[in-house]
Amino acid sequence: MAAPQIEVHDALDSTNAEARRRAESGEAGPLWIMALTQTAGRGRRGRAWETAHGNLAATLLFTTVLPPAEAAQVSFVAALAAADLADHYVGVGTAALKWPNDLMIDGRKAAGILVESGTRGDGALWLAVGMGVNLAHAPINLERPAIAFSDRLATPPPQPLEALGVLAESFEKWRNLWSESGFAPIARAWSARAYGLGQACEARLPNQTHRGIAEGLDDDGALRLRLADGAVLRITAGDVFFGGG
Repeated sequence: MAAPQIEVHDALDSTNAEARRRAESGEAGPLWIMALTQTAGRGRRGRAWETAHGNLAATLLFTTVLPPAEAAQVSFVAALAAADLADHYVGVGTAALKWPNDLMIDGRKAAGILVESGTRGDGALWLAVGMGVNLAHAPINLERPAIAFSDRLATPPPQPLEALGVLAESFEKWRNLWSESGFAPIARAWSARAYGLGQACEARLPNQTHRGIAEGLDDDGALRLRLADGAVLRITAGDVFFGGG
């Protein structure tokens, strides 16, 4: 994939929505779409995502010939890029990654990732990898406590476009590794920064809730949850909570 261009908008309803519109009109990317403000930002499972002034909201649009199940592994690539961004500005090792792709600092969420996709007329898959990073401000959320980079900095946080430059460069590093070597090195790198592995957790699925010990990733990125009876449940979609968050 060629180095993506960066396109900056003062305001959009949602960078992922704009990526979808562009993909459906024939845009193949690679292209980063960034908005200084979003009027209808959203996160996983349809939740609203607040983009306060000074925070980063951007979506990478590109195409792939991978089947959808493998293409979805890009969320772990994006998570590693977000961790690198935190390393760069907040401090190496400050952040951890909560399955599947939340960036955590001090046990609170600092960034989220939303991957959407669709099939092009030529049979290829378009991917929209949306990333929201709390650079300057953290939203108030009692169920999912949040934090901003600025909460850990003695100096002003980076401007969104500057941060996107760092993020985009890191994303390409991890994407190239994924493309050349498959998911295994991505899974190892993600696991090395994992939040909560070996701890008790609650997995909330669309129609049921399970409790157990988070053991690690399967080869495809699913979370292995060891239940009280010793059985291992593969979690492929849902929300995972450790302790208070």
